[in-house]
Amino acid sequence: MTGARWWHLLTAAVSGSALVLQLAIVLASDNDTAIVRLVRLLSFFTIQSNIIVTAVALTLVIRPDRDGQLWQIARLAALVCITVTGIVYVTVLRGLVELTPAGRVADTGLHYLTPLLVVVGWLAFGPRPRIGVRVIVATMLYPALWLAYTLSRGELTDEYPYPFVDVTAEGYAAVALNCVVVTALFLAVAGIYLWLDTRLRAAPSSPAGPRATPARRRGRRPSRR
Repeated sequence: MTGARWWHLLTAAVSGSALVLQLAIVLASDNDTAIVRLVRLLSFFTIQSNIIVTAVALTLVIRPDRDGQLWQIARLAALVCITVTGIVYVTVLRGLVELTPAGRVADTGLHYLTPLLVVVGWLAFGPRPRIGVRVIVATMLYPALWLAYTLSRGELTDEYPYPFVDVTAEGYAAVALNCVVVTALFLAVAGIYLWLDTRLRAAPSSPAGPRATPARRRGRRPSRR
């Protein structure tokens, strides 16, 4: 296999293994029913981001130069969401929960290794160019939907996955401000990746790459004419 395939396989293995370990930890606990624990786990943005990363990385193992409008959105979602996950965890959330030894292993995979592997993998192997303004707009729908789900679920269960969205503890005004800050972070990260996507060399390199670039950046399919 090529270096790109090996890297994407490593990314999928690390992210997927951390997910499986975290799932095993949650299911082994005796708090609430298994279904409640599973829903609670899947409600974490970290978990969802790592699921997207694992799925996207596996598609890149099969085809490192993969493209397509829906896939571009999935790829950018993996890239931006896992980057934001790492930044927010390191700056805001780290140390808030006491972890078991197994929990620390899962935590390292989900919050440190996976973001690093994804970002380095994109810088080294791409694929790019794949990012455009329309792709960014479509990608931002996912965190918006996650926030809507999180706040709605919180109203029903009084459970919030992160302190900065905990309306009960922080109040609506503080949570609204926190959401504005996190939204700005999402847009800033996406903007940086867009800027890099336009300036870094095409990867993987292919004769069709430069000709496809303008259409991809406008969010359209290349013309067949």
